[in-house]
Amino acid sequence: MLNKNVAIIILTWNGLEYTRKCLETLKMHTPLNETVRIIVVDNGSVDGTVDYLRTLPWVTLIENGRNLGFVRGNNIAIQATKPQEDILLLNNDIEILHNDWLESLQIAAYQQPDIGIVGCRQILPNGLLLHAGTYMPRSVWWGQQIGSLEKDVNQYGIDREVEGVVGACMYIKRDVIDAIGLLDEAFFSYFEDTDYCLRAQEAGYRTICAGNVTLVHHQNVSSTVNQVNFSKLFQKSQRTFRQKWEKKLMSKSEVSVFWHSQVGAPSGYAVSAREMILKLDELRVDVHLAYLYGTDWMDTQRDDHRIAAMRQRPKDLNLPQVVYSSGDLFCKNSGKYRIGYTMLEVNGIPEDWVLQANAMDEIWVPSTFNLETFANSGVTKPIYVMPLGVNPDYFNPKIRAFRPSQRYTFLSVFEWGERKAADVLLRAYHRAFLRKDDVLLLLKVINTDPGVDVHKEILNLGLPTDGPPVVVIYNQDLPVHQMGSLYRSADCFVLPTRGEGWGMPVIEAMACGLPVIATNWSAHTDFMDETVAYPLAVAELIPAEAKCPYYKGFAWAQPDEDHLIQQMRYVYNHREEAAAKGALASQRALESWSWHHAAQKVKNRLLQISNNL
Repeated sequence: MLNKNVAIIILTWNGLEYTRKCLETLKMHTPLNETVRIIVVDNGSVDGTVDYLRTLPWVTLIENGRNLGFVRGNNIAIQATKPQEDILLLNNDIEILHNDWLESLQIAAYQQPDIGIVGCRQILPNGLLLHAGTYMPRSVWWGQQIGSLEKDVNQYGIDREVEGVVGACMYIKRDVIDAIGLLDEAFFSYFEDTDYCLRAQEAGYRTICAGNVTLVHHQNVSSTVNQVNFSKLFQKSQRTFRQKWEKKLMSKSEVSVFWHSQVGAPSGYAVSAREMILKLDELRVDVHLAYLYGTDWMDTQRDDHRIAAMRQRPKDLNLPQVVYSSGDLFCKNSGKYRIGYTMLEVNGIPEDWVLQANAMDEIWVPSTFNLETFANSGVTKPIYVMPLGVNPDYFNPKIRAFRPSQRYTFLSVFEWGERKAADVLLRAYHRAFLRKDDVLLLLKVINTDPGVDVHKEILNLGLPTDGPPVVVIYNQDLPVHQMGSLYRSADCFVLPTRGEGWGMPVIEAMACGLPVIATNWSAHTDFMDETVAYPLAVAELIPAEAKCPYYKGFAWAQPDEDHLIQQMRYVYNHREEAAAKGALASQRALESWSWHHAAQKVKNRLLQISNNL
């Protein structure tokens, strides 16, 4: 039920078949009554569009007779609306998919008084995600659509504040129109939507992308159908935008940092560094980026424009410099104020790590476990806990599942090796269940050691051949945005780890709403306890040097195999309780352990440091 009157404005310039489909689906899924008006503005179509529109009594038609452009055409319609009407700009190449789309946009707009503009998720006709908000890279000045060309698994399914949304679907509250006026006619087409969102922001209004609304967008139909010189038009609008906004946008940073890290290489450090610096960028931190290995120009195909811009900024050694890597690489830090940021999964750190840590000005670690082990090993410099996080856009209970079967599915995600205790998991699973039990163990395994034959190592465990089923997803590199679907395809996450420096799969599984069974030891105990998970008892601490010579003299935990059997059986037999615990875990993870929270803590510390330099 709509509480505010809405005028839906659709601009046409040829493309009859798209317009017909748009209006048919609009009428099918929209309450056309005294609360909702449809205004179609035609910019001189010559393909029968106007004749078709004249046959629709429920459409208010404005005929311009010639192409006035996207901005002027829409402004004419906005000026024809009533003072009590909100505005919804809608492209004629949009298809509506569900009945409550307009109500949902309006609810999103009025959930807070400072929300002024609302867009939504858009997908391409082939099902790939096209849009979940926009941002303007301060390097190429070419607006980017968030999530573009990702496989649609219902990511970005919650309402989120964004820098902008595209004008293909833009709900504008009347208060915003009254405050900042019409679209800027300095633009003919392109860039006007980002400009309008930024103008609204200057006036105190936020822009939101509504996660529960998804529309189909055929994209750039008018340019294609009318054979417009896209490049010439785009470049003119781009110049106009830069003249208007470049100085303002470039001066918005609140603090700067020189971040030295792995970003392009496939590793846990690289994945988490990428998430952290992108979130810092959103928080107006001016990040200057250098790679630990290779050159600044590696991995250009996978970078987005924001990271490319970070790489191109001067390597200013007067800035606080963070080396985010294993502790034996802190020697690469040559900044005026040196910060080493690292973690380890055993109960101490090697002597050379201690020496290099004590050459820094301060140390960051992601957990209290690491704080204690570093301090106990002889690190005397100040140690701050700077947690990592989870991406709520990709890991949440709304992500679409693709279940491998209807069996109760236990999932584990890990790199093959001693630390992850796959041997304990496989033995416990085969002891806990029989083939007749309605269960499945799904293992996503990465093995980077060419000298290790995982199949042979599993065979050497001597597991019963008539045991319950096990499925191994072996060395398949799933894109980050699809990992949430893997978690959502299971019923319980289990990881009898011997130690974690942070525990990324644990927090990702929790964010997705899975009950988690994981060893009650090391870093992930900061966010995992018996209120939101099923902690696995430690049988004893054992020497860890089998994993790495650096670990000589240090220990990690041996998970209690008998207790793991009990926990798996308990979760299997108490599914409703386990699901409720998983829902609570998701709430905690998303509310307290997101990348936004992590980056905000880093930003606050950088501000303190910069104020003291």
